[in-house]
Amino acid sequence: MLIGYARVSTDDQHLDLQRDALTQVGCERIYEDTVSGAQAEREGLARLINALRPGDTVVVWRLDRLGRSLKNLLQLVERLDGLCVGLRSLQESIDTTSTGLPSLWGAGRV
Repeated sequence: MLIGYARVSTDDQHLDLQRDALTQVGCERIYEDTVSGAQAEREGLARLINALRPGDTVVVWRLDRLGRSLKNLLQLVERLDGLCVGLRSLQESIDTTSTGLPSLWGAGRV
């Protein structure tokens, strides 16, 4: 199942653009937050993670919607990997479920 996650952190950002893009690629559900990505506790993200099942794919408009720091983003990527969940970013053209492409999960492993 494709499950979307959208986040805005300022008043001049709008969820509509992200929502529309996530719906257009086939996300069946979309979880949202309207807080800074630097905040560790985000209700929408917590609900998303609790709803995930092995084989699901989390879709985001851009990777910075998941987290503002590289450390935070990598921790979340590891968590998704542990749940056997894929990740797809529309703007960066990243899709860990595509065959024949290097895995984002293994990029930081030695």
